[in-house]
Amino acid sequence: MDVGQVVGGNLRRLRTAAGVSLADLAAAGGISKTTLHGIELGQANPTLSTLWALATALKVPLGELLEAPASAVEVVRSTDDRPRVEGDAVAARLLHRIRIRGTVEVYDIEVAATAQHSDAHLSGVEECVVVTDGRVTTGPADAATDLDAGDSIRFDAARPHVYEGHGPRNRALLLMLHPEP
Repeated sequence: MDVGQVVGGNLRRLRTAAGVSLADLAAAGGISKTTLHGIELGQANPTLSTLWALATALKVPLGELLEAPASAVEVVRSTDDRPRVEGDAVAARLLHRIRIRGTVEVYDIEVAATAQHSDAHLSGVEECVVVTDGRVTTGPADAATDLDAGDSIRFDAARPHVYEGHGPRNRALLLMLHPEP
């Protein structure tokens, strides 16, 4: 997907979610309604100043317009090239960015070599699993993924999902993300 299409889709999604009309956002961004419509259709090449004005009018960071929307399931393999920063004592590799207002629960889990089928959680709940030892199959029941140590997955837990270990020792960190009610 090219940048124009990403920006257009994000702009339309954010404008609709904010309940702002095309005319009102165009006025707030200082552009014509026709120009804004072209941007939303992915047929325009807006300037940085136009994007800043629209992001400001929508009260979102500029990155919300520029970044392609995340898929419902995001798998990161231990060998994937991901953003990395290093300090004197700590090296950090970005696995997932998860936006949430609410509560994050962090669990150290052991996964036995048998299958566990979990019912859907409340709407908006996400799970992020980072395998630390062994091999685990997890994710939505209709799209479960095999993960090795160092791999991770983020998925919508408001769908039925599964956990299954392979071998005698399978451990992972589980982050359960609960939005504010």
